[in-house]
Amino acid sequence: MFAGGFTGVILRVDLTTRTSSTEPMPADVARDFIGGAGVGIKYLFDEVPAGADALGPENKLIFSSGPFTGTTIPCASRMAVTGKSPLTGAVGMALTGGFFPAELKFAGYDALIIEGKAEKPTYLWIKDGAVQFRDAGWLWGTHTGDCQQLLKDDLKDQGIRVACIGPAGERQAKVACIINERRAAGRKGLGAVMGSKNLKAIAVRGSSEVGIADEAKFKAARSSMREEMRQSPVLYSAFAKLGTPMVVDLTGALGILSAKNWSETGVFVPVEQLGAESQKEVNIGRNPCHNCPVACSQIKIARTGPYEGTIAEGPEFETYYSLGTNTGVADQGAVIAADRLCDELGIDSMSAGSAVGFAMELYEKGILDSAATGGIDLRFGNAEAMLEVLRLIALREGIGELLADGVKAAAEKIGDEAGYYAMHVKGLELPAYDVRGAKAHGLNYATSYTGADHNRGYAFQEIFGIPVPWEVDRFSYDDKGKLCKWNQDVRSATCDCPTMCAFLLDTSLPATAPANTAALMEAVTGLVYTPEQIVDVGERVNNLARAFNAREGFGRPDDTLPRRLMEEPLQEGGSKGQLIAQADLDAMLDDYYTARGWDVATGKPGRAKLESLGLGYVADELEV
Repeated sequence: MFAGGFTGVILRVDLTTRTSSTEPMPADVARDFIGGAGVGIKYLFDEVPAGADALGPENKLIFSSGPFTGTTIPCASRMAVTGKSPLTGAVGMALTGGFFPAELKFAGYDALIIEGKAEKPTYLWIKDGAVQFRDAGWLWGTHTGDCQQLLKDDLKDQGIRVACIGPAGERQAKVACIINERRAAGRKGLGAVMGSKNLKAIAVRGSSEVGIADEAKFKAARSSMREEMRQSPVLYSAFAKLGTPMVVDLTGALGILSAKNWSETGVFVPVEQLGAESQKEVNIGRNPCHNCPVACSQIKIARTGPYEGTIAEGPEFETYYSLGTNTGVADQGAVIAADRLCDELGIDSMSAGSAVGFAMELYEKGILDSAATGGIDLRFGNAEAMLEVLRLIALREGIGELLADGVKAAAEKIGDEAGYYAMHVKGLELPAYDVRGAKAHGLNYATSYTGADHNRGYAFQEIFGIPVPWEVDRFSYDDKGKLCKWNQDVRSATCDCPTMCAFLLDTSLPATAPANTAALMEAVTGLVYTPEQIVDVGERVNNLARAFNAREGFGRPDDTLPRRLMEEPLQEGGSKGQLIAQADLDAMLDDYYTARGWDVATGKPGRAKLESLGLGYVADELEV
């Protein structure tokens, strides 16, 4: 029995046998991995065998919240969804917010582990400890917004929270995501995993409360955190009003706002059309996650043009890149419409937009012709073509069939020189930041356990100039391996596991995040950590994830970047002349592996490191 924070219960659902069971959350797992991504990766490594088909019944989907979820800690309604990624073959872990994470906790569960495959389309109805398997044939084919509303109506409760897939997940497009409300567990293709299991949706309703171990300590720790949030120079004054899209202007000025499939970064910089001032004209409201005072998620409306009247929650900054600058589309209305379409179809806007930008460059270079595109004039800047291709990706039709499994798979099918233009790491498409102008950020892309993922080790030191844990030069290669390790471990331990919105780390708590998490963990759960022990949790999670990937055959050769970033210097802008040459990447990798205590030649965690983190059994398995 836990003193607070945890429900102490894991729900296990077998879709093949249509049975469910509960089991206790092991105390050592809670202590060593906390929750969220930590718990998800622990169960993924332990229960999904090496070489498992990511779209087969042996893969699992693990929905895991953290001990902060469902409490009154600000910005803590987060949850990790973990499985083997069909897009990369590596760890697939996505975070999502909204109300679904808290509702699953209120229903009595720290985690939900989904196994097997349903014989026919199914949805789960979970209410206060009761689990029902229900027919979803009547929902199959619906868009995500309609699916959620239909379930609320059918179950006669508008307070129900739903996580579901759209047509893309049903067709197992590897860029498919899971949508709850208008939040996405995006990237890595986890929507395809859900579709492969014939699971259309999970509907949840709960009425319990999350216990607190020590109310006095909790109030003090929460008050201290809130004060740091109030003192932030950007959290309420800028971030709450614009959300992540406020970064469009900054990255444009730094010369790292990637454009036209990374061929015109610093050249095509449409800040006037897509930046903060233009966003203010289309923002009409905000939609906070459960118990979030910041409410960074912006609701936007297209005010003019062919998409006038279209509303989306977003686009976020990454979507302004993937469906905006990356495709050469500099139109607010078109980006809003494309973002809404991605949400409704259940496709990850980053991967899907990257696929469209990739195809646009190939079309302009003559590698793809009009026969391949089905007559679509797929040139940069063609918003109508972009929206049509997004629809085709979700439906796996025409050119969409080629792009539905991501740019790596598409390049392999096309052959010739297409691979040069496929901007990915380990099969996961690159995020917005052009890392030629931010070296630690680039090293994180190369080494992140999910592939190119800015959120696993976001280098806020380089992007925002925050001198924590030390001041850095974004163009320098010095100590970037050590910095990348610090960013990855701290972010895992203080955001991905408890769970907490990562934006707080960047805007409000960079210097105190481990201490803040330690204080809140003691107050909420009764478990006592030093700040250093909190960071150790992040190191443990990153080592276990690395071990999963090593077991799947990943190693140092996979910790790389697209050739374009290593061979083509940026031509214009605030990072003009910058690239990351192979020799410089190799030097950073040596520094990174050394800092992690991994084998420098292979990038593989050794026994000594794993045993020091309590992962001796993992070393046994890797040495078989």
